[in-house]
Amino acid sequence: MSPPRGCSPRGQRCSGHVPYGHWKTTTFLCALRTQGLIAPLVLDGPINGSAFRAGVEQALAPTLGVGDIVIMDNLSSHKVAGVREAIEARGAE
Repeated sequence: MSPPRGCSPRGQRCSGHVPYGHWKTTTFLCALRTQGLIAPLVLDGPINGSAFRAGVEQALAPTLGVGDIVIMDNLSSHKVAGVREAIEARGAE
């Protein structure tokens, strides 16, 4: 967002204004069924193991039933202790 060149008197530094970024990470976590999205969760910041486990226990697990299948990739926060147990406690796999 900064200009690539500018003008200033010879021998003086060319100063310019560059806006500062306020970079924030927002994480959206949800489950997908054939009927649509369920258990949406929005976090301020990146996902970590404890936040993912809390999301599974408090938002996803109550919507699961016997025979449901949960698919996750190999993200390290998906492998935290307690996630598999919360899913299997509802009869899902």
